[in-house]
Amino acid sequence: MAVADKRFKLNTGAEIPALGLGMGSNIINRKIMLIKAGTWQSNSEEVQRAVTHALLTGYRHIDAAFCYQNEEEVGIGLGDAFESGKVQREEVFVTTKLWCTYQTQVEENLELSLKNLGLDYVDLYLMHWPLAMNPNGNHPLFPKLPDGSRDVVLSHSHVTTYKSMEKLLTTGKVKAIGVCNYSKRYLEELLPQVSVIPAVNQIENHPALPQQEIVDFCKEKGIHITAYSPLGSIGGPLFTIDAIVEVSKKRNVSPALVLLSWHIARGSSVLSKSVTPSHINENRNLVKLDESDMAIVARYTDELAAKKAFQRFVYPPFRIDFGFPDKS
Repeated sequence: MAVADKRFKLNTGAEIPALGLGMGSNIINRKIMLIKAGTWQSNSEEVQRAVTHALLTGYRHIDAAFCYQNEEEVGIGLGDAFESGKVQREEVFVTTKLWCTYQTQVEENLELSLKNLGLDYVDLYLMHWPLAMNPNGNHPLFPKLPDGSRDVVLSHSHVTTYKSMEKLLTTGKVKAIGVCNYSKRYLEELLPQVSVIPAVNQIENHPALPQQEIVDFCKEKGIHITAYSPLGSIGGPLFTIDAIVEVSKKRNVSPALVLLSWHIARGSSVLSKSVTPSHINENRNLVKLDESDMAIVARYTDELAAKKAFQRFVYPPFRIDFGFPDKS
């Protein structure tokens, strides 16, 4: 079996494909740039074409979210792939996410996502961040206070939101539920108060931010890790790291493939983000890293740990302490 076709078993018994196509921040940033350049209209089909192309070339894991504002395009891409007759709905693992302004309206947000995606159910429904924002604020997705900070509802607990998500499991509209951006502290607060252990915790993860504490804790509790931003950020800032370059030369693959493959070797699924067909194809050429490869990367992460120099690329301006151990 090709590394890209590997699957991991969740605590629900379902399997999540190791490699997923992510529709997240990098693609949204590109959309914003195209809008500013006045060229987005001519590229409005990029996302849907990317999803269709990915599915027709072997991907079986699509990651979306309500706040990415492209679920409709993802849905069209899914529909085109299904209509081709080459891909069946039950073969594809679709994830989407509850947004912060809907934490008191969980079922409503799910219904909006299902309508956007053109689906009867999603395979995984995640809480995007463990905090609520004002549903009646000055913006439907990103409400702000007069001082410019996010309009966060501090009185609302993420535990309450998760309990509402648990009820969705009886509807047949979600096959599994989970969380995103949860630190060990937040999970330790959540787990004793809920009936369903999250199937997945989706976190920023890469060699510059291994988050070993939360990875180990989730493994202990039977919670699968899905990594986002595996290349660090736009422009691939991790491509020139000596350890990554060393492994890429040893394996005769690109640094990007080393970074993606690193997660599979750790037992995590990983999201690659691209709307370019050639990049989508290339990202499937994952390699099986052995212990010596992992040891090379581990030397780099150990050096960062010793210097307390881990680097987080995704840190939204919520002004909330999420309990992340790696804040540098």
